Amino acid sequence: MCGIVAYAGDRAASPILIQGLRKLEYRGYDSAGIAIHRGSKIEVYKQEGKVANLVESLGDYHGDPVHRGAKVGIAHTRWATHGPPTTANAHPHHAGDGRIALVHNGIIENYRGLKARLESAGHQFSSDTDSEVLAHLVDSYYDGDLLSALSAALKEVEGTYGVACICSDEPQRLLVARRGSPIVIGVGDGETIVASDASAIINHTRQVIYLDDNDIALIDGGRVDIRTLDAVPVQRDMASIDWSADAVEKGGYEHYMLKEIFEQPEAIRNAIRGRVDVERGTAILSGLGLSPRELVEFQRLLIVGCGTSLNAGLVGEYAVEDFAAMLGEVEQAAEFRYRNPIVGSKDLVVAVSQSGETADTLAAVREAIDKGAMVAGLVNVVGSTIAREAGRGVYLHAGPEISVASTKAFTCQVAVLLLVALKLARGRRMSREVGMGIAGEVLRVPELVEKVLESNAAIADVASHFVGYEHMFYIGRGYLFPVALEGALKIKEISYIHAEAYNAAELKHGPIALLDEKMPVVALLNRGPGQEKTVGNVEECRARKAPVLGVITEGDAEAKAACDRVIEVPECSHYIATIVSTVALQLFAYHVARLRGCAIDQPRNLAKSVTVE
Repeated sequence: MCGIVAYAGDRAASPILIQGLRKLEYRGYDSAGIAIHRGSKIEVYKQEGKVANLVESLGDYHGDPVHRGAKVGIAHTRWATHGPPTTANAHPHHAGDGRIALVHNGIIENYRGLKARLESAGHQFSSDTDSEVLAHLVDSYYDGDLLSALSAALKEVEGTYGVACICSDEPQRLLVARRGSPIVIGVGDGETIVASDASAIINHTRQVIYLDDNDIALIDGGRVDIRTLDAVPVQRDMASIDWSADAVEKGGYEHYMLKEIFEQPEAIRNAIRGRVDVERGTAILSGLGLSPRELVEFQRLLIVGCGTSLNAGLVGEYAVEDFAAMLGEVEQAAEFRYRNPIVGSKDLVVAVSQSGETADTLAAVREAIDKGAMVAGLVNVVGSTIAREAGRGVYLHAGPEISVASTKAFTCQVAVLLLVALKLARGRRMSREVGMGIAGEVLRVPELVEKVLESNAAIADVASHFVGYEHMFYIGRGYLFPVALEGALKIKEISYIHAEAYNAAELKHGPIALLDEKMPVVALLNRGPGQEKTVGNVEECRARKAPVLGVITEGDAEAKAACDRVIEVPECSHYIATIVSTVALQLFAYHVARLRGCAIDQPRNLAKSVTVE
């Protein structure tokens, strides 16, 4: 979603702000801007389009005396919500004849009423955004103390925000606040770098503070004073970023997505390291903070998530029912709190989110906690809001994921969910011997993924035959149905090919009407339960002239003969096939998009972290 960068210290702010905005480009955006102090004034620069457009409009911001002398500033990349992507709607927004400048992530739900009140008091607006209303609201309360003005304004706000604000009358001060939209404060030597994502901070410092909801921080150089909106001082723990600046670079790959696909063997090793006990046939998940007795008392595992995380959750549902003979359910997080779900003390709710900041999933966490359920987070970002509010869970340790289309986060989520299912199963009726077999299979996953990656060139060749299509079906059964969903999601996200996924059994119940030579079908045909039925569905597709691409187990001559083209993956159990087959489909989607000339890392209209509903 939108990105925030802010700086206060003894260095020129503009180069740091621009560098930070470039680090946040992966999040998806449509305009960019910065605001810096210039003596007794605030200068605002903003442009529609990419950060490069903004940089061009700044000229020599490294050498310009105005920019060299500005030591405090704020910056933003906007993903349009209220109003189209124009320069006027870009952030920062200013008010009070330029006295107040502000950048904002989130949505102000009551902005219409606030705007009407401010207009009646004489405030004039130049954009369509809800964010400009907040800038004017702060100005309406300003009487020489920016902290008091911002606090008063935010108390009136309904909705979510991550905010950075400066005032021409207080040139050394920077104020930031959050409610529902992440803000991380990087603490350096006599300077402070603020961002909505740690990737914009890592080049300057590894020491960070994560704000909680309704925190407001007053920053003066390297001094950070955190309070509640009611001016009560609070202490937030210092954390350390555990990945390097190199982790957010392309490292010689053409795209971040390809790099992250190839990082998956190591990412999965990190996700399962120390968590698999083969000798006892179980998983070690100390982050859950639950004893075997407590785990066995749960009657249901409820998984909530959105998008890719929802697809991973489906694998978890199948596994917990298969392994543990325990009821498993997956809920779309956006619907969870609005439909008055039946959930309580006998439920273990696992919230799955790569960023740990997904607004809908965070809302589901809060609803589950309010209803008395035990809640755990399965997230990748240490210190994220879901991780902190759940208070227990499992970190993925997959490393930063920059490409908008998730790859390594998904496969790590599936690997960890299999371990959760194994842990629950061993507390019930699963024998040690069966558990040992599953544990051993999970440990094989990184090696199996490496074998899939060795087929990159062959998969690229297969992809070249599907570049010209505009529609696709993906089909699978059992554990492979979520893989079909994820495969279809990837191809539509980055290649803009319309794709739909179905349980293979559903094909005859309507979708088959669309099959012809222009509608290729991608079929998950790995050896395992239901394969023979899916092969039968493939024959029905080919009878209607639909080209079929099969993802098959190596050496499976019967499955190969049923398809027009195939991608072969290593032999493995049907539940591990969810990971290896997904990696193959990630490469397929990547190469189709590359050959179509698409913006792979920053697909149109998409954002990496969806922090508004």
